[in-house]
Amino acid sequence: MEATATLRYLKASPQKVRLIADLIRGKKVDEALNILRFTRKLNAKDLEKLLRSAVANAETKEGGVDADDLVVSKIFVNEGPREKRIQPAPMGRAFRIQKRKAHVTVHVSDEVKPVNQRSEGKGAKSAPKRSRARK
Repeated sequence: MEATATLRYLKASPQKVRLIADLIRGKKVDEALNILRFTRKLNAKDLEKLLRSAVANAETKEGGVDADDLVVSKIFVNEGPREKRIQPAPMGRAFRIQKRKAHVTVHVSDEVKPVNQRSEGKGAKSAPKRSRARK
């Protein structure tokens, strides 16, 4: 069983939000909430609220789901639209300021899957071993 929650138009750079998202990927929900609670980043509060929403979605979707068994199976941060502003500069010039936004999606699941493991399907090939004869 998997439930999702999405936070769109978060006023933060996706690069900075990915730093926080990488901390909780693959962790149990209670452990991830503790990590987010004590992380000294501004956007950790927003991700904590999003994770709580995903857990609530899982409990509503399936009535008998225990929150202690849930795992953050996937979390990804995509880039949202940019606000483009102009900063006046000396001698009549202007500098462009881009205020970035992020879209964050969290998937929680009660099935434990290995994170960042390569699939051994038909697409995965191992490199052939080469022996080199010396003269």
